[in-house]
Amino acid sequence: MAPSPASDVGPAPDVAPATAGSAARATAAAPSRVTLRSDIRASWLDGLVALVVTAVVFVILFVRIKSEASSTLTVMPFMADTSAFWMYYLSQAFGWSALLWAWGTVIIGLLISGPRPARLPLSGPRLERLHRTTSLNTIALIVAHALLFAAELIYQDTDAWPSRVGTAVLETFIPGGYNSGTGVWAMPIGQAALYLAIPLGLLFYVRHRIGPKTWRVLHRFVLVVYVLSVWHTLLYGTNVWYDGAFRNTVWLLQLPIAALFLLRLLRPARRSERLASPGAHRGSKAGWGLRLTGRVAAVAIIGVLVAVIASGRDGGRTVPPEDTSSTHVHDD
Repeated sequence: MAPSPASDVGPAPDVAPATAGSAARATAAAPSRVTLRSDIRASWLDGLVALVVTAVVFVILFVRIKSEASSTLTVMPFMADTSAFWMYYLSQAFGWSALLWAWGTVIIGLLISGPRPARLPLSGPRLERLHRTTSLNTIALIVAHALLFAAELIYQDTDAWPSRVGTAVLETFIPGGYNSGTGVWAMPIGQAALYLAIPLGLLFYVRHRIGPKTWRVLHRFVLVVYVLSVWHTLLYGTNVWYDGAFRNTVWLLQLPIAALFLLRLLRPARRSERLASPGAHRGSKAGWGLRLTGRVAAVAIIGVLVAVIASGRDGGRTVPPEDTSSTHVHDD
């Protein structure tokens, strides 16, 4: 969740300044090197907006629980006690804002690395900085989501403190540690997203050490992180546990990403990534075939998304009963 390859392109340095004064002016005009510290300082406004959005989501979740309109109560009726489980709902709120910020980060990244629209509200450098700050805040939101989930487990546990903390760490952060219901699969998927997001987001700041080419290859796995995040949400987000408007909205939000991804493949910013005819392709036939397969897969993904959104069904659970006071086994 770091900037696109376009951020590696900078202005060409002066070949031979005529005077010391011109050299000083050239140095002053050159952009300062982007660092993690400078981006953290620049991310405060974006982070504040993220916290406000998280608060709004928390209020919405809280109100829906109080009015018994949330499908969470179908899955876990005992959670109607908001005074006891407020930390769980706060963890959910951070999870939703993290997913929203990840969505925005991917959208911006695809805009930067692909053909940009003629008119954008932000210039290229500002768009790249926003991409970096949303990336950092996405990581922070994911970590907050996980920590609050662990804190909820500790709060609800009745064992001694060392055992509480050990169980919470095991179930929240260790793949395979959570062995209940859908969490058997959903938790490792979410943990994989967390453990990939942190290094992939921070590798940008050491790209000059590992090499821009290596960084670009690794950076492409950011899309994998996003897919894992959406998968984790659809599997374990009790707000979207059943087919319906909320679950359909999650699928609907994936259409812009799929469309921009296809456009990025069809019209890449880098000349070397363009798909020429097999005879004109400079690389191996396997490489050409791989690029073609990627474009066909992107078209297929858009087709699947349209089918899911139009039908309102994704092969998951059906609409819950009207009586949300009934018990429901927390399982597949």
